Amino acid sequence: MQVDCGRIAIDWRRGVETDAQVSPTNGCFQPTGVYAILSSMNLAVAVILILGVGNFALHRAVLESRHPMIGQMPGFVQTLGGRLSLVAEFLVLLAALLLAANGWPGLAWAYLAYTVLNGIAAWFILTGRI
Repeated sequence: MQVDCGRIAIDWRRGVETDAQVSPTNGCFQPTGVYAILSSMNLAVAVILILGVGNFALHRAVLESRHPMIGQMPGFVQTLGGRLSLVAEFLVLLAALLLAANGWPGLAWAYLAYTVLNGIAAWFILTGRI
């Protein structure tokens, strides 16, 4: 059975390669600019979420290292054993996720830069170079 999708005909049972993706409902799917934007936003949200997990792991490792610099932080930061700084980390992650999901997919690059800087700082602290 051949389905006419405008400029191309697709044999959906044989999986003939075409320029469009096949939908199981009508045999046709033409990606649009909106679809491409939504796909990039979904990818940005996934990347930011994965980087956020890494940031939390680095942050937790630094807090558990008992480095002397952690003792020099102000008292309000040390509230709840340093967990208040994890709340701040969560708020940064939440803001990045919300912005990326609402039309700012390029924010994933900024969050990647933030994660790299966090990683470098954590490496300095955990290896005793600071």
